Amino acid sequence: MVNMLKKIFQDQEKYIQYFYSHLNMEDVEKFVKICLECPGLLIFSGIGKSGIVAEKIAMTLISTGTKALHLPPSNFLHGDIGILTEKDVIILLSRSGDTEELLNLIPFFKKRNTKCLAIVSKPNSRMAKLCDFSIYLPLEKELCPFDLAPTTSTETQLLFGDALAVALMKLKNFRLDDYALNHPSGNIGKKMSMTVEEIMIKGKDTPLCTPDDKLVDVLVELSNKKCGCLLVVDSQKNFLGIFTDGDLRRALQSRGPSVMETKMSDLMTITALSIQRGSLAWDAKKLMQKDPKKWIMVLPVLENRKAVGVIRMHDIVQAGLA
Repeated sequence: MVNMLKKIFQDQEKYIQYFYSHLNMEDVEKFVKICLECPGLLIFSGIGKSGIVAEKIAMTLISTGTKALHLPPSNFLHGDIGILTEKDVIILLSRSGDTEELLNLIPFFKKRNTKCLAIVSKPNSRMAKLCDFSIYLPLEKELCPFDLAPTTSTETQLLFGDALAVALMKLKNFRLDDYALNHPSGNIGKKMSMTVEEIMIKGKDTPLCTPDDKLVDVLVELSNKKCGCLLVVDSQKNFLGIFTDGDLRRALQSRGPSVMETKMSDLMTITALSIQRGSLAWDAKKLMQKDPKKWIMVLPVLENRKAVGVIRMHDIVQAGLA
């Protein structure tokens, strides 16, 4: 079985490489330009496996800043064709370019003055000739041993669709902030939009002390606030340093009980990392895991120089950003 599987993957690599090496980049550029200059919707349609790919391409375009829509061919014949205008572009996906259900729709598209593009894997097909413009996706052979089941052809459709989406993203200067606005939920949305302020410990729950406080006097604050640290601040709450549970253990081990009378200015870590309250929680996580040999479990949150809270790795994990 191993040899059989190895041969399948080798064939798959060969057929995909054939697609890349024979793709007409001048036609690709023209296709992308038409999509870029479309003032209305890019509407994708197809039958069977090509229809599924058409829907995927449309959904990817929508989430990355391009107005797009997917409609099955039958929907056009039952009222949905009314959505088309001369500002839109209809894009038909078909391996053979001879899909009757799609060919029968083209005259109706032309009556509405809607530009029609074809994505096909057969040169000089009827669909390619009837549409305003077509792109040929080179196909040496389907991965299917009978050269029948859509395998390589649907892979190349997906590859082309993803490249189209990314090209339009770049040409439209689609920003990371725009992507976040389009993904308000789920793991992607959280990574792109959840801020430190949303999950940090703040207000009266922030563990604070001054540099003149003695360790013995701040142990209650360290214990009760359950943050695993104390933020050392001046009278204006400007951040000066941090003292953690780990610092407490090391101080007791190295200095013994006498350390309890030591001021926090002599025990705090002055060079502690911190993050601004408006930053993304995902960025806080990356900062805390910056050194793979020494992960940080708590991070001071500042507003300019003032300490306004603490974000814990525990809270980041609970928020679903692990």
